[in-house]
Amino acid sequence: MTVKYAAGLPTVGEFGDVRKLVELGVSAERHGWDGVHLWDHLLYHDPEWPVTSSVVAASAIAAATERVRIILTVVLPRRQAQDVAQESAALNELSGGRLTLVPIIGSIDREFTDFGLDADMRVRGKALDDRIEQLHRLWKRPIPIWCGGLWPNRAGLRRAARHQGAMPIFHDQRERNVPVEEFAQVADFVRAEGAGDGFDLVLEGATTPATAVEQTRPYGELGLTWWIEALGYWRGGVSFAEQRIGQGPVAR
Repeated sequence: MTVKYAAGLPTVGEFGDVRKLVELGVSAERHGWDGVHLWDHLLYHDPEWPVTSSVVAASAIAAATERVRIILTVVLPRRQAQDVAQESAALNELSGGRLTLVPIIGSIDREFTDFGLDADMRVRGKALDDRIEQLHRLWKRPIPIWCGGLWPNRAGLRRAARHQGAMPIFHDQRERNVPVEEFAQVADFVRAEGAGDGFDLVLEGATTPATAVEQTRPYGELGLTWWIEALGYWRGGVSFAEQRIGQGPVAR
């Protein structure tokens, strides 16, 4: 199975500069990447870090590119479904149908509690399901949805199996690439839950151009369709992201 490669970009800290994100997104297209993935935050663990709008960044990247897929994370339980439906439909139109939405439950409680929202995970989970259903009702044109989930928790990946893709996350994922055996468990689980043909399996990790094909091949044999190259602050920051994107996803 052919694996596609996306540049994974935070929207916080050094990366919390929308102009820099646009530069990196344009560079990704120029250097042969298949997509650009953006985080979604209002706050971050370090209160001094800037946090920029992923929707604005995604829109600017869409307007400045022609080919790369825009993979946009949205913490849906803290947003109004009608606003997300309008923004995502407009962004999909602007990009010529290149948007994939990744609605998630959210990882920072303060992004809820600081703004008067309920951070209880069960409340958030129900809100996520309800608002995904609302998105489908409100969209005139379907937009692919990938859902996340922290393995070995099952709820998020059951949700994913009902949509177009799964983007699982794993403990200590930033310290090491996910063992192939763990990814195999996720692939088996989502298929058992009903994921069929055309379903995207997505994984984030770290490669070099010289070894990317070799590193991702075992996952591809299990059904991986997208590799998200993690280009965060823990991996050398913006300067490393510029360098890695400029190298292209794989050696040519």
